[in-house]
Amino acid sequence: MPSSKKIFKKILIWRYRNISERQFVYILSVLVGFLAGLGTVTLKNITHYIQLLLSVDFLENSKNSYYYVFPIIGLLIVVIVKKTWLKKHIGHGISTTLYAISKKKGIIPKYNMYASLLTAPITVGFGGSVGLQGPAVSAGTALASYTSRLFHMSTKTRMLLIGCATAGAMSSMFKAPIAGIVFALEVFSLDIAFVSLIPLLLASVSAIVTSYLFLGSDVLLGFELNDKFEISEIGFYAIFAVFTGIVSVYFSVVYFAIRKFFYQFEKRFVRLIFGSVIIAFILFLMPSLYGEGYGLINNLLKGNHIAAIGNTPFNFDPDNIWIVISLLILITLFKAIAMSTTFAAGGVGGIFIPTLVMGSALGNAFGKIINNMGLGFQVSEANFTLIGMTGLMAGVLHAPLTAIFLIAEITGGYDLFVPLMLVAAISFSITKYFVSNSIYTYKLAQRGELITHNKDKNVMMMMQIDSLIETNFKSVNPEMLLGEMLKKAVAKSKRNIFPVLNEKKQFLGIVLLDDIRPVMFDTEMYKSVTINSFMKAAPEIIHETDSVEQVMHKFKISGAWNLPVVKDGIYKGFISKSKLLTAYRNKLVEVTS
Repeated sequence: MPSSKKIFKKILIWRYRNISERQFVYILSVLVGFLAGLGTVTLKNITHYIQLLLSVDFLENSKNSYYYVFPIIGLLIVVIVKKTWLKKHIGHGISTTLYAISKKKGIIPKYNMYASLLTAPITVGFGGSVGLQGPAVSAGTALASYTSRLFHMSTKTRMLLIGCATAGAMSSMFKAPIAGIVFALEVFSLDIAFVSLIPLLLASVSAIVTSYLFLGSDVLLGFELNDKFEISEIGFYAIFAVFTGIVSVYFSVVYFAIRKFFYQFEKRFVRLIFGSVIIAFILFLMPSLYGEGYGLINNLLKGNHIAAIGNTPFNFDPDNIWIVISLLILITLFKAIAMSTTFAAGGVGGIFIPTLVMGSALGNAFGKIINNMGLGFQVSEANFTLIGMTGLMAGVLHAPLTAIFLIAEITGGYDLFVPLMLVAAISFSITKYFVSNSIYTYKLAQRGELITHNKDKNVMMMMQIDSLIETNFKSVNPEMLLGEMLKKAVAKSKRNIFPVLNEKKQFLGIVLLDDIRPVMFDTEMYKSVTINSFMKAAPEIIHETDSVEQVMHKFKISGAWNLPVVKDGIYKGFISKSKLLTAYRNKLVEVTS
């Protein structure tokens, strides 16, 4: 054994002897928070240096620059890296993590620790209209998963550390530790006891301290709330909440429609070319959609809408407020198209920041409309900009609590808490009615692989069908004589059920020992009666694609104790109700202990 492995083994032995399980989880949560924070800082810095290298300052001087070509170059580099070096699929960070929790016991492939750290900054640094939050979560949770396996932690602890990494990535990105914890609990539906909140707190603090150490006090969204909430404006916020809900539904519809359109092209290169042309054209018309979009948000919060919109090729009158409002609404609508196209063309990134961009533009436009209707109303456009981000987050991400606490934290207070709660609740309700699952969870929910707050369903989702299949059943064919069956199957089997298969191993039915028992000692029938005479259909058939919940239901409606498992017509074995229930109890203990 190499010396490094011997040393590590000694460390593990010392840990088992001197540090309790709970204390060690606290230590690991701090470590995971640090790693998640470091990963987020790395993402930010690489992206920043790429942007510096390109020296793109198109918001101030874009007349002689071809900034809209850079995203094409970035997407090409990302596609080449994925195809020639990584040779693996890089999914959306949060969706990939949710799948790992529900079906892989929280085991995330090692390449996720570095894949997003490389490809996401290239996508965003070259102007791709996506965010970095998803990749930050992807890298952090992969590091957490690897750390838990390295120190031989239980599945339950692994899930907790993945939650810690998620909270850490969020905390480090926005310097919002409470929002980070809420995000981990809300999006990952973690079933966490009060005592388990301590690791989340430690990870969140560790990550934000890491961010301060490397980035100082700089924040992505720096804003001090100056305008207080007025109760007379509550009606406007309620109306605006409806619009944020509608735009959230639009966001989801556009995302899935563009994804479906692009994936009808089987060749990745065709998707790249087609998507690149669309993105370049959109950025040429609306330079403010270049990159993540933090500049747009911060300029709107400062009241500088001209800088936020940027130098478009249109010679519009900046003093015409209705033209400004129209452009802000177009930015809201086209941000979803630019982001979705970036993903479809092969880019790597997240959807979190694009929702903030869309919400800020929509909110600012709505505030301007109220102030310029000529009815004597005057509202805070900055407040509506913030509330817009809350509404889109609550709707698109299906994370109303995260939306509320994030905006409350970045504004440094809770003066807007009432409108934040109102808009988040209405927007989420409207979106949930039309789009039952968020972009993060839609595909997982369709496949029945989504973790929820239903503990029973979560346990069944984490169970694997393959591990429940029993193969110690003697099979027979329909033409086999009764005597031959008694000699080759009944005499050698401890089971009272026999699957009937043809030459191609296709499942035809079953023969029960109870059905042949009345004639099994009648030797005259041994050479005259075939198994076909005793064969009957199985009460239910389990298909390998069935979920454990579906298997449970089939046992319930059939009343059987053993059901056959079939894949593409081919017999694989049986699942017994007793083994299924035992596995369920064991998994429940494993997850909740």
